[in-house]
Amino acid sequence: MRLTFLGTGSAMPTGRRAQSGTLLTADGTALLVDCGSGVLDALARTDIGYEGVDTLLLTHHHLDHVSDLDVLMKARWLAGETELTVAGPPGTTALVEDLLSVHEYMQDRLDLTLVDIEGTTFSLAGFEGERMETRHSMQCFAYRLTPASGGPTIALSGDSEAFAELVEFADGAAVLVHDCSFPDDVDVSNHPTPTSLGAALAGADAAVGRVYLTHLYPHTEGRHEEMLDSLGEEYDGDVRFAEDGLSITVDSV
Repeated sequence: MRLTFLGTGSAMPTGRRAQSGTLLTADGTALLVDCGSGVLDALARTDIGYEGVDTLLLTHHHLDHVSDLDVLMKARWLAGETELTVAGPPGTTALVEDLLSVHEYMQDRLDLTLVDIEGTTFSLAGFEGERMETRHSMQCFAYRLTPASGGPTIALSGDSEAFAELVEFADGAAVLVHDCSFPDDVDVSNHPTPTSLGAALAGADAAVGRVYLTHLYPHTEGRHEEMLDSLGEEYDGDVRFAEDGLSITVDSV
């Protein structure tokens, strides 16, 4: 399985990071998780391109996670790829329908499958998934995703404060992609800082592989080593910052 970071930024652009977007590929299938501003351009730079991605999974509906959704729909239509599945928390169907009501000329251009994830497990684009609700300012899901044919699991936190139960949800994952939006000196809710995330990682009854930090606000620029040191005072595992364009092969823990 391959994991590619398309966008590791946040709602405040830096000029160096696209907003949230992650690409998972396994066994000839591809799944895009979130599609914030700049993600479609990043996807176009991959070998698979937006033509090769017919399934989008949303963690939640904040703009920095969905703002390239209508752009993706139009690009696939223009490329002659008219099938697209969009799945996510309840309200995802209404979100897409509302976008199409604004852009009326796009109505009926695509063969859309819209999925509001109601249960705790689901199957999507060759992956078996589980979801958990996070602690954020709107309903947001974290996900565990495993190729249907078997293999390693990737867990993605979505946007969330750090808490042990979320880390335990990722137990056994080869990679945990986790929000770490701000350094410790920023007073913030709905997102973690390094110390709070380190404490959650250390306090959880879970074994996870490498942790990648993402959803990075401009406040984090130039402070990565300081943030890793703060997190490392609580947790001694393998933690790294994600970067746009980073693509890794994921092996089992």
